[in-house]
Amino acid sequence: MKKIGLISDTHGYLDQRIPELFGQCDEIWHAGDIGNLSVTESLAEISFLRAVHGNIDGGKARVQFPEYHFFELEGVKVLIIHIAGSVGKGHPRLKEIVAVHGTPDLLVCGHSHILKVQKDARLKWLYVNPGAAGIHGFHHMRTCLRLVLNAGNIQNLEVIELGKRGVLK
Repeated sequence: MKKIGLISDTHGYLDQRIPELFGQCDEIWHAGDIGNLSVTESLAEISFLRAVHGNIDGGKARVQFPEYHFFELEGVKVLIIHIAGSVGKGHPRLKEIVAVHGTPDLLVCGHSHILKVQKDARLKWLYVNPGAAGIHGFHHMRTCLRLVLNAGNIQNLEVIELGKRGVLK
């Protein structure tokens, strides 16, 4: 059993409550648009970190973090990528990755700043976007997620509201 913290679109800002919220997590996954490597350095101090770069990330982030991660953990095939496209359609790059690696059970993405958890009936994966945890963008509420992977199952998904975009803590 592994407890996972999911975060995306921090754009250089890390809420001061994240260490407490993710402190019991076995891993933290950042789905891109890190914005400043101090964010990922702080996350790596909390727990084991897997991160991908996003479209706003510069050269250092692109060197340190890949475009995507495809791996299996606790019997769940996971794909983390920043831009995945919409549920049911998918971005062309996502289709290429799936053609090479196979279909994940869990697709984690960012980019849209919109919190979404939806089973994709056609592609048979759980599409998860933790929304945006940063202060830049058009989203109204800053969000992140926690979930548990256990013996091939995705369980105990929790939505965490960090507050309105303009209200910092």
